[in-house]
Order: sequence, then structure tokens, then C-alpha cells
Amino acid sequence: MPPREPGPAAGERTGPLADTIAGLDEALAAVDAFDGALVAGLLRPRPAQAAGLTELAQAVAGTPLAARAAEAADKAAAGAAGEDHFVALAAARTALLGSVHDALTTRVGEVTGRACREETAPAPGGRLAPNLLAAARAWLCDLARAGWQGIDHDLVSASAPVVSAMLPDPELRRLATLLDGFAAELAASCPGVSLDRIPARRWADLWSRALLLTLPGAVGVPATGTATGRLLPLGTDLHEHATAVQAQVHAVFEPADGSAPRLVRAAVAVPKPDTVVEAGLWQLLRPHMSLLAAAGEGRSMELADMPITAEGDLIWSEAHARSGGPADAFATARVALPAAAAAATAPLDRHPARIAVPVFLEGHATRKEDDGTLTWTVAGSDLAVEADRIPTAGPLTPEAVAASSACIGLLRWDAGAFTVQPLAVETTVRKKAVAVHAGAWAGGTADKAGAKAEKAATDAAAVLRERAGRLLRK
Repeated sequence: MPPREPGPAAGERTGPLADTIAGLDEALAAVDAFDGALVAGLLRPRPAQAAGLTELAQAVAGTPLAARAAEAADKAAAGAAGEDHFVALAAARTALLGSVHDALTTRVGEVTGRACREETAPAPGGRLAPNLLAAARAWLCDLARAGWQGIDHDLVSASAPVVSAMLPDPELRRLATLLDGFAAELAASCPGVSLDRIPARRWADLWSRALLLTLPGAVGVPATGTATGRLLPLGTDLHEHATAVQAQVHAVFEPADGSAPRLVRAAVAVPKPDTVVEAGLWQLLRPHMSLLAAAGEGRSMELADMPITAEGDLIWSEAHARSGGPADAFATARVALPAAAAAATAPLDRHPARIAVPVFLEGHATRKEDDGTLTWTVAGSDLAVEADRIPTAGPLTPEAVAASSACIGLLRWDAGAFTVQPLAVETTVRKKAVAVHAGAWAGGTADKAGAKAEKAATDAAAVLRERAGRLLRK
């Protein structure tokens, strides 16, 4: 796939991204008002909290949720809300953020000229586990009554038996993992009354999502189809936490039947010890998904009946994939990406924080702000660069991003504005044009820094295996 000559029309048009979207600020203000009410708790709401509840209910007036949200707001304002009322409030909040998500993705579609697949992504369905779901729902409602300022270790730890009972069931594991992570965050912040700063938006996000997932039919494995054709990687996004790491490859999929190409993702996540960092992370991920090495080495993959969800997530299985020929990511970005349709979004996944749209930009001017952040000017509009998202497990650096002439990135939305997270850039090194990828070391590297980190990870893993063996022998 030879790249075409770069030019002004080869990249995305970012100008309209800065244009005002009608109703966006009002929807977010209603969400913030409700989130503020949760801070002090809804056991004995004060007038300011009651006003926040009313604002949320008024924001969904004229929708199918109007009557239930209004009743729930009245009951919660009186300190008499039951589980159904909290569920209605969580649904209203989720619907508002869903409308924000839809407005933003519509704007992105206008900018990229990229169509969205017409099919809808259904919510997953599964068999019921009413007792466990009811127990989880009761705990979440107790959190809402106490508020973030009222959490303590006794309240937070009440989730542990529920999580332990859910984890063995594959259909409940999604909710169990969410509850476990949420409880861990809250436990690390107890007691809530001593907190100087409360992440109100994040905790309300986790609370409302978990509460809706306790409803019958919301949990379970998403419906899947199959994909047969050629997979052209664009870039790899790495998410690292203290005890886990995930790599997500964004790609263009060209179906073998000649139908329109589409955007897809494939991800792998594994637990990790805190001693394995930087390039050593690939040692943990590499054995589980050959696509990582293909993306790092600039190769395509041939898929045969690979399971795929309506949202465009490949449920990766090595049995359904084999290595393909060379596939330069920037050639894919220039030629195949503009024609690739975006995937649908499942109802409960419609949230502005989940927006991560692959885009190709070139011809941008770089400006470094006083606080050190980078801003690109593309087609006369400014776009903040999320350089802090660049992983240390690859050769891509903020310096390479600042000196770049073209970029494959993920368009995101944060703090009221669109931003771009670089996955790969074209830049000049020692008077030579080179491509630098965040995931270039996924398949291994001869780079000195990368090789050193790989060796350190190997040594750390050997020590951990030895210690584990001694414990088992004892």
C-alpha cells in the first residue's frame, strides 16, 4: 500500500471542533449539579442538594425518563428515596452524558467525514443472578445516602462479600471488577470527611454505571459476529496501572467480501508486579496477542472468523489470525482510514470519556505553552496534545511529537475541549524522515533503552518466580 503524497487535504479538518455545540454546557451543568448533591449524601439533603436533584430531573423533561426522574428527585430531596429512585437518577445522569457523547461524536464525524455503521450495538444480555445483583444495588444505594464525605471503612468493606460471590461467574465478572475497583478507590480515601478534594465526576460515573449494571439483562457477554479479512494496524494505546497493564491496538479492518472497511480495536490485559515497568511490560503482554508484534513491526494480520462485537472490539483468538504482509501505518492512515466507518456504541458505553477516535493529522504548527503543554494549530484551529499519555514503554517522546510533521492519534474530549493523543508521528532525525511509534517495542527491540528495560523485567520476573517457588515449597 504505497503512501500518497502528503498535502493539506490528507489530514483531518479540525476547524469545526472548536465550534459551540448547542445544549452541551447545559447538559454538563445538570450532571455537575447532581454530582454535587452526591458529595454530602442524600440521607438528609440540604436545599442546595435538592436544587441539584431538581436540575437533573428538569434536564430530562420531555424524554421518556421525565416522570420517573421527577418523582425520584422529589423523593431524594425529601430523604425518602428507595432503590428504584436511585436507579432512575442514575439513568437520567447516564442519559445526559450519553447525549453529550452523541453530540461530540456527531461533530467528530462532520470533521472526519467518516460514516458510522448503521447497526446499533445492543446491551449485553445474560441470565439473572437476582440475589447478588440486589445486594450490589443495596450497597450502592447506601453509598448515595452516605455521600462521598460520609464514607468509612465499614461502609466500603460491605461490598467485599458481594464481589467475592460474583467473581466466579463469568457473566457477573464485569460488574464485580467495577465494584472491586470502585471500592478500592473509596477505601484508599476513607474517611471521606477528611478529604480535601473529592473526584465527584469520576465517583459519580462509577456509581451510576455500576448501579445500572445491577439491572436484569445489563450484565453478560456482548453479542458477537465474526470478521474475515485483512487487519491494518494504526497504533497501540498502552494503559498501565500499579497491578495491571492493557494494550489496545486500533486498526482498519478490510472485509474479505469487499464490503466497506471499518474501524476496529483489539485489546489484551494482564496482571503485573509493580517491579515490571516501561518496555518490560511487553514481556507480559506479548505472549497473549500476536497482533502487538505485527503492529510494532509494521505488518498486517489475516483474520478468519475472528469474533467481533457490534462495537468493533475483536475478541482476539490466535486460532483465527495469521501474520500478513507489510503494512505501513502511515500509508494506512492516509489511504484506508478516511474510508473506514466508525463502529456503533453500546447504550451504557455512551460517555464522553470513552471517545477515542483514530485520526490522521499533518501540516500542523506546534506551540509550547508556558506550562510546558503542547498545542497544535491545524487548519487554523488549536488542538491540545496529550503528551502525558505517551507511554514510557516505547520510543515515542514528547520531543518527537513536538518536532513532528504528521501524526496518527486518538481524538479525545476532556475538560470541555477536544485533544489528541499521539500514537505515532513522522519526524526528522539527523536530517532523515522517520516514523516513531508508541508501540514500536511491542515485538522486541534492539534500542539500548528498550533492551535494558526488557532485561530488567526479565530479571525481576525470575526473582518473583524464585520467591513464589520457595513459598510453594514451604
